[in-house]
Amino acid sequence: MIYVIYEMREVAKIDFSEIIQTSESTLRISVDGEKTVLKFAGETPSFLVGVEQFNHSEILEIMSTPEWTSETERITK
Repeated sequence: MIYVIYEMREVAKIDFSEIIQTSESTLRISVDGEKTVLKFAGETPSFLVGVEQFNHSEILEIMSTPEWTSETERITK
């Protein structure tokens, strides 16, 4: 699986047929609401060409930061 961080202001450009998420309602959104994480397998979808890619362990590390996990979520884990 390959992961990218994508700007929510560009959400209309997402082709959900090319990624694992199925709709906007299934997106994981950053605490500030400005970014989301998209995941895909295989070829890079055309709308994601040039976007920095991460592997599973890298994205887990990123997602554990305050930008992605509220303080309440971090306390309960």
